[in-house]
Amino acid sequence: MSSRTIRKVVVLMGGPSVEREVSLSSGRDCATALREAGYEVTELDAGPDLAARLSDLQPDVVFNALHGRWGEDGCVQGLLEWMRIPYTHSGVLASATAMDKERTKQIYRDAGLPVVYSVLASKADVMSAHVLPAPYVVKPYNEGSSVGVYLVQEGVNSPPKLSEDMPDTVMVEAFAPGRELTTSVVGGRALIVTDILTDGWYDYEAKYAEGGSRHVVPADIPEEITALCMNYALRAHDALGCRGVSRTDFRWDETKGAAGLILLETNTQPGMTPTSLTPEQALKTGMSMAELCKWMVEDASCDR
Repeated sequence: MSSRTIRKVVVLMGGPSVEREVSLSSGRDCATALREAGYEVTELDAGPDLAARLSDLQPDVVFNALHGRWGEDGCVQGLLEWMRIPYTHSGVLASATAMDKERTKQIYRDAGLPVVYSVLASKADVMSAHVLPAPYVVKPYNEGSSVGVYLVQEGVNSPPKLSEDMPDTVMVEAFAPGRELTTSVVGGRALIVTDILTDGWYDYEAKYAEGGSRHVVPADIPEEITALCMNYALRAHDALGCRGVSRTDFRWDETKGAAGLILLETNTQPGMTPTSLTPEQALKTGMSMAELCKWMVEDASCDR
């Protein structure tokens, strides 16, 4: 689409997922940036009346700032396709696939990208006995932002006691030691590598709380690892069929060199909050928040 035809942008935010608060923060910041870029912006908290609200508002583009289920897993993308409203980020299939961590891993494997061993198991089985040798990680197979992630340390005798809101089926994954690295892709270009430093586990609090983590960008790592992260992020983006912006997370065990770099997951709708990684990476490569959001609106389409 041409910028001359795009005036009205609806920013979808909030919604019913467990990542609602993060989405509200992302949406507010994106709306501010889009107003700075010259668009007429409406912030819309996605609810059961979403289709009716969009019909009333008649936007030229929907900027999807939803996170988690329903907003990031292909559901709202399908609604927008049905209504033929151009939207940002990935389409129905890529969104649904990337949200399913086990399917994502299989696509990584097929593309020759390195991952650690994992299995899907029932919540009951995970709480009754160790499904994998410790250390291992237990997490929902279809949520993001480190929601509901349990790290079972080596030497722990009892299996984890999972919270009631964990799904009936979970992913159990061999723990990958090392540094937390991440790379964003904008269009067909990998931006830069960030090294994420925390005092402990990079959980939900570390991701979104003020001072929860420290970002070193560009990462102080060997050029070979930087190049691999950039290459792997772009290959993951393409293999999953992503569009617009994505961010791929890595673990790197520096004692193993290049062999110690593995992919964790690809986020098709990275956070856009004040502490988020993708806007920070874009800024380091010369693209302001307003310019990034403008690019995403200009890139919006149906049939993604």
